[in-house]
Amino acid sequence: MAVVRGALEAWAPVWVVVDGSTDGSAEALVQLERAIGDAARLRVIVLVENGGKGSAVLHALREAGEAGFTNVLTMDADGQHPAGAIGKFMNASLADPAAMVLGVPVFDASAPALRVYGRKVSNFWANLETLWGGVRDSLFGFRVYPVRPLREVMEDTPWSRRFDFDPEVAVRLFWKGVRPINIETPVKYFAEGEGVSQFRYLRDNLLLAWMHTRLMFGFLIRLPLLIWRRLSTSD
Repeated sequence: MAVVRGALEAWAPVWVVVDGSTDGSAEALVQLERAIGDAARLRVIVLVENGGKGSAVLHALREAGEAGFTNVLTMDADGQHPAGAIGKFMNASLADPAAMVLGVPVFDASAPALRVYGRKVSNFWANLETLWGGVRDSLFGFRVYPVRPLREVMEDTPWSRRFDFDPEVAVRLFWKGVRPINIETPVKYFAEGEGVSQFRYLRDNLLLAWMHTRLMFGFLIRLPLLIWRRLSTSD
């Protein structure tokens, strides 16, 4: 709830997608939505079954496109992403709406070393798959996307529906010609008992390994185009 209130202080409208949660948060958010009583400020979308982050984003993305929105900012609800940076990201997107604005996490001492070094592996593969085209961090979910290209990318693949969403769509959007803008952003990690993380080391690392295997095949197919694009932009 604190994340939603922080987002409301920084920007409007705010949409919250409850992805099959069973902890009572859906009911509390619906009550807050009713108390505010202004869809131009807060809208709560409740999904009965958990489909994963990518599926939740895609559901909201379709509705946002139909409502006339051209760009959307995504952030996690666990408090790791700074609501105070929303305005900075949205202003960058307003200045260049065709680009994707990617957060680059700035870690403090609270960040687990295993997570920090582990993401370097995923970032290496994402950089290879984009020929070092400027995706500085593939996993950080605090971003602004152009709605139409992201929807096209997601509807063109059955993947990128769970933890693989953030890295896969960054690579596929780059392949599609969407230019990345990177903004460094502090990220908060919680001590044990302070917050709830949905990350599971074995499950999600296996998912990432399979994702990068698939992306490498797509990369090899697109390699001539990516080389040509890289050479043409370096002139």
